Parts: sequence; C-alpha cells; structure tokens
Amino acid sequence: MANPNEITPHLFRTEYSKIVAVLCRSFDIKHIEIAEDIASETFLKASEYWAIHGIPDHPAAWLYTVAKNKTKDYFKHLSVIEKNKQEEIRTAEKEFQTIDFNTQNISDSQLEMIFTICNPLNSQETQVSLALQILCGFSIEEIANAFLSKTETIKKRLQRGRESLRTHHFTIDSLNEQDIHQRLETVLTTLYLLFNEGYFSRTNNFLIRKDLCLEAMRLTLILTENQLTNTPKTNALLALMCFQSSRLDARINDEGEAILFDEQDEMLWDKALIEKGNYYLVEACQNNDISISKYHLEAGIAYWHTSGSKEKWQPILTLYNQLVIIEYSPVTGLNRAFAFSKVYGNKKAIREAEKLNLITNEYYHGLLGHLYSKINTDKAIHHFGEAIRLTKSRSEKQTLQKQLNLLIP
Repeated sequence: MANPNEITPHLFRTEYSKIVAVLCRSFDIKHIEIAEDIASETFLKASEYWAIHGIPDHPAAWLYTVAKNKTKDYFKHLSVIEKNKQEEIRTAEKEFQTIDFNTQNISDSQLEMIFTICNPLNSQETQVSLALQILCGFSIEEIANAFLSKTETIKKRLQRGRESLRTHHFTIDSLNEQDIHQRLETVLTTLYLLFNEGYFSRTNNFLIRKDLCLEAMRLTLILTENQLTNTPKTNALLALMCFQSSRLDARINDEGEAILFDEQDEMLWDKALIEKGNYYLVEACQNNDISISKYHLEAGIAYWHTSGSKEKWQPILTLYNQLVIIEYSPVTGLNRAFAFSKVYGNKKAIREAEKLNLITNEYYHGLLGHLYSKINTDKAIHHFGEAIRLTKSRSEKQTLQKQLNLLIP
C-alpha cells in the first residue's frame, strides 16, 4: 500500500493548482483566497482520511469530488460572509453547478489563470512570483531561490500582487490575441523558472524534483496545443525541457549525489524524450523570419548534449557565446567557461572564469575547483572548500566533498 505521507505532497504539487484554477474560473479570481482555502481544506481532509483508510484507486478524482463538496458547503454558510459580499457570492453560486474537473476544463482553467495573473499592470517580477505561488505551488523560499532574492522581499512582493488582483478586479475571461502578445513572455519565464527549480533544485535537499519538471512540461504542452500560444518560443522552451528531462535518471546516483555529465550512463537517457525534443526544436525553427530567443539557444545546447557527437563542444561554445549576448546570467557565464575549457583547455578557461569574479557563488568555486584540479591542487582544494561552505544543498555538499577528497593525499 502506498504511503499517504509520500504521495500527498506529490499530489499537492500537481493537483492543488488545478483545483484553485477551476474554482476561480467559476467564481472570479477576486475570490482566489476562498478557492485556496477550499483547496487546502481538501488536502487536509485527504491527509487525515487516507492515513486511516488508505489511498483510493483514483486519488485525483477523490480530491476533485471533495473540493466540489466543500465548495457546496461553503455556499451553504453564506451567513458568515459580510453582507455587502453576499450578492456577488450568490452570483458565483449560480455558476457552481458548472464546476467540472474534466481534463479540458482543467487545462483551460490553468491556461486562463496563468494569463490572468501575468497582467502587465504588475511588474514582471510580481507576475512571475504570483504565478509560481498560485499556479505552481512554490513556497516563498522556493521563489526567493528562483530570483536569488531575500524571502522578506518576495513576501512583500506577493502581498502587493495579491492586493492588485483584488483592487483591479481581474477576471478570467477567454483569451484574446492582444492579451497573448502582452503576457506570453512572462508566462514562458514562469514555466522556465518552474522547470529549472525541478531540474536543479536549490531547496529541500533534493538535487532533482521530477514533479516540478513534469508540471512545467505539462503546462508548456498546453500552450503548444492552443493556436494563440503555439509560438516558436513556446516550442523552443518545450524542446529544451524535453532534452533536459531525458537525462534526469542519469544525473544522480543511488546515494543522491550528482553525476557529472562526462560520467553519466547514456543507456539511462530517455530516447523518446530526445526524439520529442528534436520534434519541438524543428517546430520552433519553422518560420524563416523568427527571432532567435534564449530558449532556442538553450534548446540547441541541450540538443548537442544529447546528440552523442564527439565534436559537440565547439557548437555548444558558439551557442553560449550568442546566449551571453542575448541574456547574460552568472549561470550562463559559468556554463560558457566550462564549454570553453572543453575547446581550449583548462588554463585558458580559468582566465575566462576568473573574469566573472563571482566570489559569493558556489558554482563559481565549484567550476574553478574542477579546472584547477589537474593544474594546481592547492587552489583546487581551496575552491572546492569555498563551494562546500557556500552551498545550502546537502546533495551538492556530498558531491563536492567527494571531488575534494580525491585531491587530498
């Protein structure tokens, strides 16, 4: 029998946002707190009931039924709602009968929800933060990690964003082309951050969180299935996710330690996902007049990583050279330096890496530890030590310590 303590967090990640989106579609995003309360109470009941009676055969359907019943109970207790809110809630109650958790309605609800939250009246940072919390179930800590920001900053940003949702009376309406053009970039950024947190998690001591990767891919796939959102950028992002996800099982060992790319067992790579990545990358490049985005470049890099070609590093470096021009980030700079080492050797790569001067970044020190390991053992030991000191991830500490131990006599 499955353990409820293990399955409930996974379902919370995948189903909580679906319940909130469908309920908000029925009675207005202004009442999002009500929808969130109903969803939370649904999972509370699940954790209590399943612990005693076991997990049902169809847990997601069980959750949807409970959510509908709790929504019905909510409307029965309108007397506790302030008088000036009763009329609009009664209007919403008329829509209650249309609440349906079928696959199409869930997809439509989540699509509309994410575009509603990504409203240009808020800053892009606020839009992404709201989407990560409401639609993707991120904690404040996870959002702070995604933005490399302080938790207090994110908390205030979310408070302002939620107030804006109420004040401006945003509604979840059918999408129109103007909304798409205004908001799609932020939507893609949100899904990109969601996938990245799963692919290389900085929280909860897990190096990889497949549930986040799968959720990001599912939501991006929804975008490719809608005529208005099926753009070259969307396809490029999905291609990137497919390529990266194809190597998930090869990236960690049984002890939870990271396996470096050169040491991965290619037999563990998912060939079907690589083929899908190829398909979506071709779709992303169909139009001759497309604007090459960072998603195209990153998907191209991921393609070469899964190609099996021994001559991959020069084209990978060329793509990184383009990427740092389009959108520089510390991670991009460090990855470029690693690719540079594969083409021009560690000595020249060290000079490239040290130009970045990211002395408070654990990946910077980890890279320099790797590059110095066959050139200057003392410097390699120093940088691996700094990386271990700076990282918050237990699995990363284990991997770095293993590399450090190889250098100590």
